[in-house]
Amino acid sequence: MNNLRIYTVNYPLAYMAERIGGEHASVIFPAPADVDPAFWQPEPEDILAYQRADLILLNGAGYANWLARASLPTAGMVDTSVAYSDRLIGVSANVRHKHGPEGDHSHGDVAFTTWLDPDLAAMQAQAIHQAMAQARPELAAEYNEAYDSLISDLEAWDKAAAEAFAQLTQVQLILSHPVYQYLQRKYRLTGQTLMWEPDEPISLADIGALADAADTGAPGRRLVIWEAEPLAANRDALQALGYESVVFNPLANRPESGDYLTGMAANIDRLNKVRNGKSNEQEQ
Repeated sequence: MNNLRIYTVNYPLAYMAERIGGEHASVIFPAPADVDPAFWQPEPEDILAYQRADLILLNGAGYANWLARASLPTAGMVDTSVAYSDRLIGVSANVRHKHGPEGDHSHGDVAFTTWLDPDLAAMQAQAIHQAMAQARPELAAEYNEAYDSLISDLEAWDKAAAEAFAQLTQVQLILSHPVYQYLQRKYRLTGQTLMWEPDEPISLADIGALADAADTGAPGRRLVIWEAEPLAANRDALQALGYESVVFNPLANRPESGDYLTGMAANIDRLNKVRNGKSNEQEQ
C-alpha cells in the first residue's frame, strides 16, 4: 500500500499532517523558504503535482489566492476551516503593500492566520485527521493515537501562551503587521496594527504612525511585535523612543530548524523574556 500523498498550502498544515500520518504519509509543502506561502504563486508543474495528490489541505479564510485560478480535484480537497467558518475575522481595510519575492499584494478581507489560535489549530488538525482516516481506514487506530498526541501538545502550547500573555497586560502593544488577529482575540490582547516589514528601515512616516497608534495613557512598557527579527537599526530607533521589540513568528513557512511546536515555544520564550526585561536581545 502506497503512502497517502498529501499536499498543503502552508507549513502548519504540513506539520499537522506529518504528525498524524507519520511514516504512512508523504506530506509535501512546495512553497520556497523565502516567500510568504499566502502570496506564493506556484509554477504549472507545482499545480500539476497538487492535482496528483491524494489529499490537498487548504487553510481556508481566503488563504493562498492562487487557488481561485487553479483547477484542482474537489474530491481530494480538504478545507480545514469549515468547522469554524463562523469564527473567521473580517478585515476592515484592504491595504496593499509590497515586500519580499511575492511583491505587491493585499491581505484581503478575512484574516487568514487562523492557526495562531490553538483552538482553531486543533479544529484544523481534526479535519486533517478525519480526511486521512477516511482515505486509509485500516490505519485509523494509528492516526487516532498520533492525533491525540498532537492535540495534547496544542493544549500545552495554549496554556504556555496564556500564561505568557497574562504577564503582558500592562504593556502597550503595537503589532507590526496584520497577521495576529486570531492571537489577539484568543488571548484578549489590545493593541494597534501597523504595516511594517522587519527587513525594511523605519521611516519618519513610520515613526509618526507609531505615535498615532500608541495609547500614551496606558501604564507599563511599550512593545512592538515583529514577524521576524527586525533590522538592528529598527530595534535601536524604537528603543530610543521607549519601545521594546520582540519576535513572534507566525510560522506560515517551515522554520530553518525545529518545527511548528518548537517554533511556538521559542515565541513564548521571547515573550517571557519581555517580562524579565531581556526583550532587546536579538534573536532569530
